[in-house]
Amino acid sequence: MTERKRTRPELADFLRTKRQSISPETVGLPNTRRRRTPGLRREEVAALSGVGLTWYTWLEQGRDIGVSSQFLDSLATALRLNSAERQHLYLLSHMREPTETGITEHEVPETILRILSDFPQEYLCYVLNLHWDVLAYNQKADAYFHFSDFSVENRNYLYLLFMDPRYKTRIDDWENIAERLLASFRRDHARTKNDPNIRKLIATLNCSSPEFKRMWEKHEIYPPCDGVRILNFENRKEHYDYTSLAFDLEKYNRILVYIPKKA
Repeated sequence: MTERKRTRPELADFLRTKRQSISPETVGLPNTRRRRTPGLRREEVAALSGVGLTWYTWLEQGRDIGVSSQFLDSLATALRLNSAERQHLYLLSHMREPTETGITEHEVPETILRILSDFPQEYLCYVLNLHWDVLAYNQKADAYFHFSDFSVENRNYLYLLFMDPRYKTRIDDWENIAERLLASFRRDHARTKNDPNIRKLIATLNCSSPEFKRMWEKHEIYPPCDGVRILNFENRKEHYDYTSLAFDLEKYNRILVYIPKKA
């Protein structure tokens, strides 16, 4: 089975989900009562993209057809995709191969470990790879997220986010934050989803977490999450500026840093 054929089912699900999420009014079409399915019809997406209905239908059905970058750009516009979703569309269609191999790293360079230890003690920081495995962390991050409670094999941030009930109370507005983090994870998933460990992780979460299954089926894609995080700790709310610092662009390893907000 070729790489392209392996990715087509997810491409089909992604296109169908996005098509059904767009209301006709959004693209200037009348919303008649005769519509039997939510969102746009296939023929409407085809017309908006400037392509024949049969061609678009084949693509959404997951058939192994070639598509031009011009068509993908038109389709991204028709489906109102954001920049992260547009990149995801290209990756799934294999029109633009990513420069990375999809193989991630499980070792943290000594320099990064030194940086981690040199951060101020009030900072909360940890290292993730492309799979979102937690490779290293400082003492405060462990106190808040309980990384050391889990074996190396299960010390995956996505797994802990949905499977450790303490995260639902530790992270303020957990539902919204978890959904945004999962949508951000899907970008990395497109690069490494044929890895057996990732397939096992997704299968486990789909079976074990109704929240994960519901959010995963939305097919939402977001850019990396920055901004403010509110953590609940010892009966108080703590506000942090939150960002991601990539130190290995090829392997997508990064340091996550929470900096206490100034009063």
